[in-house]
Amino acid sequence: MQCVELNPVGNFDPWEQEKIDELLHQEITESLSNRLVFENESVKLWDLYLAPGERIPFRRHNTNYGWVCPTGGLVITRYGNGKIDMFKLNPGDTEYFENRGKDYVNDLENIGEDPVSISILEYKETKKNNKVEFCN
Repeated sequence: MQCVELNPVGNFDPWEQEKIDELLHQEITESLSNRLVFENESVKLWDLYLAPGERIPFRRHNTNYGWVCPTGGLVITRYGNGKIDMFKLNPGDTEYFENRGKDYVNDLENIGEDPVSISILEYKETKKNNKVEFCN
């Protein structure tokens, strides 16, 4: 994965007014994608698919999660603090984020020529002891 910063933190000058309005005036969801594949008391598994030119609106992150991108692709993300990054994803790229309680906001847009698929495993906060139990 390669990252290029297109715009620094705190600078909203190059932003489209439509994106600023969305960030300031629309309800921002806490779902990590538009398709929940699996959920239990510990995790949520999300499937994120973006066709060329497609964008997922701003989302708020308050949980830890990891992702894998089996397709690769070219995406741009705008952060709630004004920063804009462009990522070139390679097939099989993975990443892990610790965002619990950080109130981190971003969108994601496919600016490439091919679809982008990302599988996201979100870790829920549980009050259990988080022991792994095996069946005999």
